[in-house]
Amino acid sequence: MSAQKQKFDFRLLATDGAARRGEITTPHGIVHTPAFMPVGTQGTVKAMYPGQVRETGADVVLGNTYHLMLRPTAERVHALGGLHKFMNWPHTILTDSGGFQVMSLAQLRKLDEDGVRFQSHIDGRKYHLTPERSVEIQGLLGSDIQMQLDECIRLPSPREEVQRAMELSLRWAERSRKQFEQMKGSEKGQGLYGIVQGGDQPDLRIRSAEELGKLPFEGYSVGGLAVGEPQEVMLAMLDITTPVMPVDKPRYLMGVGTPDDLLESVKRGIDQFDCVMPTRAGRHGLAYTKYGKVNLKNARHQDDPRPLDQESDCPAANTYSRAYLHHLVRAGEGLAGMLLTWNNIAYYQHLMKGMRDAIEAGSFADFYAQTKENWARGDIAPV
Repeated sequence: MSAQKQKFDFRLLATDGAARRGEITTPHGIVHTPAFMPVGTQGTVKAMYPGQVRETGADVVLGNTYHLMLRPTAERVHALGGLHKFMNWPHTILTDSGGFQVMSLAQLRKLDEDGVRFQSHIDGRKYHLTPERSVEIQGLLGSDIQMQLDECIRLPSPREEVQRAMELSLRWAERSRKQFEQMKGSEKGQGLYGIVQGGDQPDLRIRSAEELGKLPFEGYSVGGLAVGEPQEVMLAMLDITTPVMPVDKPRYLMGVGTPDDLLESVKRGIDQFDCVMPTRAGRHGLAYTKYGKVNLKNARHQDDPRPLDQESDCPAANTYSRAYLHHLVRAGEGLAGMLLTWNNIAYYQHLMKGMRDAIEAGSFADFYAQTKENWARGDIAPV
């Protein structure tokens, strides 16, 4: 069987409590889960080379339908050989549907049953994004994992608004699936995920998950969280949602999150994550380490000769002194964002591998406790 004919597949390899260790197979490789997907919004993970992202342990990156449809356009990417070739990333790519960015970035939005009409935040040009068009764009990009178009609303919101958006998203899920099958996505080895909505309303979350489970999606996502609600609300929604989601399909928590969010969500049965946090934080002088966050803007680091983490296998973490990193941040040097982003993505991947290994060994509870203890110690790592 040739690589391009490889069927989308998910295998559950081990469980430890609700935590799951698995593998997603796509035409462009295997994704080891739980997995964190660095965000490559516009065809690039900001401040990193593609090969560098891969070397941190990333099996998959995320591309953004909204941004790529506006610039350079999906049709242009397709004509140039697809997104994998365009961005020089020969591994798995997941694309989101564009719905969240339409709601948060676009101007003069008008949403109805058919889809959403909006003006580009770049040049004001008018667009019409429907469930069918979203899947068509993702097909043109050639991504391995695609998402249905949904309506994501901010929390807190009135219950009637949450219910309306959830029911609309369910109808859009059916239309997205039909378009995906019309484009023969499954035959190409691609997968389409449905998105559970329902805000902070337990019964709506359960109903959304149950209804989506009746449709033949390759995976299922939890959307509409990390949109303004406290962490405890997000975790409470996961507690009631993941038990209703299909056991034999991957579960993806969209737009999450901090290292603590990842640890808590894996504990509750989530397999995939994406978030701009590690890259954005790196560009703003914040490093994530196994001893917690280090704000390199702080003057306390200006005479500190220690690296961020001597034991890390990432050169950004083990080679450069905190004093030097502080200097780069304060001087506004581009290298600061490059090094700290590299460190952060490497740490996120190290954390995910640690969780995968712990689940396989049946020691996730010990790993969870030790990780929390390390974070609680703060950024004063052993000399």
